[in-house]
Formats: sequence, structure tokens, C-alpha cells
Amino acid sequence: MKAIVWTKYGSADGLQLREIATPIPKENEVLIRVHAATVSRADTEFRGLKVPLLFSIALRLYLGFIKPNRITILGTEFAGEIAAMGKDVTRFRPGDQVFGYTGLHMGTYVEYLCLPEKPAGLAGVLAEKPVNMTYEEAAAMPFGGLEALHFLRKANIQAGQKVLIVGAGGSIGTSAVQLAKHYKAEVAAVDSTGKLETLRSIGADHVIDYTRDDFTKNGQTYDIIFDTIGKSPFSGSLRSLKENGAYLNANPGLLGGIRMRWASKRSGKRIIPWTAGYSTQNMLALKELIEAGAIKAVIDRRYPLEQVAEAHRYVDTGQKRGNVVITVVQSDEG
Repeated sequence: MKAIVWTKYGSADGLQLREIATPIPKENEVLIRVHAATVSRADTEFRGLKVPLLFSIALRLYLGFIKPNRITILGTEFAGEIAAMGKDVTRFRPGDQVFGYTGLHMGTYVEYLCLPEKPAGLAGVLAEKPVNMTYEEAAAMPFGGLEALHFLRKANIQAGQKVLIVGAGGSIGTSAVQLAKHYKAEVAAVDSTGKLETLRSIGADHVIDYTRDDFTKNGQTYDIIFDTIGKSPFSGSLRSLKENGAYLNANPGLLGGIRMRWASKRSGKRIIPWTAGYSTQNMLALKELIEAGAIKAVIDRRYPLEQVAEAHRYVDTGQKRGNVVITVVQSDEG
């Protein structure tokens, strides 16, 4: 089968199209024919080790110090159909249309992948594809949709609340804007100039161009501030929260996570650290919201499997609006 193999740390030039063996499912696994995948900012950061130094060293020790050896295929989101299954699988049947997230196992830049019937936690999650989405649309939903749904639920979002979303134009952010509007909140969306029209089109009540305005200095206060990318000034964000408001950060980093936990013990405001929300229960809840029309995929660009490296280069620019999709199988089937 065709696969995009990760051969070196650094630039996207290390992503190469190769022929590798098609995997064989174990007794508790399904073999999925991948129709679509995505390239996220997390994928590009992993590829280039664009992470804090201590984390970078830990990753090299885990993956291979000179080049990646333990994980050699990137990508975490996918949609496809069950092609075969092990003898112990009871939840799925060949031909079932599915979507999912592979977590730390990665491996979606392929024509076929194997997953446990019931992956859990950071190992990923798998569910039947929403009936009202194409494979490409469904592939764009698991990571951003699950993160947004999990965090907004932890914040106990309520109708009429004022919610500010930082990095609103990305995978998590575009899902968070739509979900917050579904919960009847008033939404302010923060991102760069080129993404503001997209944010208006998915329901944002207010848009803030961070290249021109600092939301921490506009005199507004919010019930929830959700930083999807870990770029908001922490102290300024807390000052922009109402009493008993909630601060969420989906990507705080090591030092940011420590600071959040320290501050949570000394502040009357709710500071909610990152936790994994990758569960079958959350995936089914996301699927239900999609099928009810509460949230849709926001897709910026599509690339064929052979052009994954080019897709990575585009995501590296920081201009991605919503999601970048990789089309593995050309199909009009929804």
C-alpha cells in the first residue's frame, strides 16, 4: 500500500511517499481503508520537534535520537471504511463507515491502518461516521471537535454567557465557535486578519484581530476564555474573566500547565488544565451534534496523499483556516 513515511526530524522534505506492507488486523483490531486524513498544527510541530527543549529530548529518546524509528507515519485523524477485522471484534462489520483519532499512535497517512475495536484515552477513539458528512468532512472533525466539546463541557457553558475563543480560526477554534453558539453563548473570536471572515461565517458575534487589538485591554470581561493554541497572556486573560469565570487552555505547554495549576489554588476564578477527552462517549456525543446540524467541518484546503509534504508546508505558514484535509481515496460517497 501507499504511505507517507517520516524519515527525519525537521522540514517537510522528510515526508516521502513509499510502498509498504498492508497491515493485518490482530484478533481485537479492525483494518480500515482510509479515505481521508488531515494535517494539523500538532502534526507539523511533532514532525519538526517544535516543542519545548525538555519535551523535544524526551521525544527523541522515545522515537529515536537521530531520526524517527518507533513512529514513522504521522497523522492522527481519519475517515474510512472497515475492510476486515479480527475474530474477536463485535462492534463493527466490513463496509461500516467510520471516523476517528489515533492519538499518540499516529499513522493515518496511509491507504490502510489497523486500530483496536475499542481504543481508549491517548490511544485514540473510533466511531461510526456521521451520516450527513463525506469522508473528507468527517476526517476533519475528531481532534478539534473532541477538544472543543470536552473543554466547553468542563467549563459548564451556559446560554447567555460571554465566551472568548483565542485561536478561533484553527481546528479546535472553529469547532469551539460553533459549539458555543449551539449552547446559545455570545461568542468573541480572536485570530489573524485573514481568518476573520471565516469566523463570522460560522457564527461568531464579534471578531478580534490580534495583530491590531489586544483583547486583554479592551475593557471587556468574559464568562469563559478558551485558548485553543496556548498563545494568550495568562495574567491578562485572568483579568479579563468575570468573577467565577473559567479559563481553559488546550495547549498550555509544560511550564504553562504548572503555572495554571499553581494559580488555580490562589485564584477565585476557575482555571481548568488540559485533560484528554478522547472517549467513545464523547465521540458519539460529537457525532450526534454533527448529525443534528449543530457543527460542520471547516475545510481550508485539500491535498492528495502524494502531496502531504506540501500540505505540511502550508500548515507551517500559520494561515490555515479550520482544517487541511488529505484525500486518500477519490470518492463522492458520503
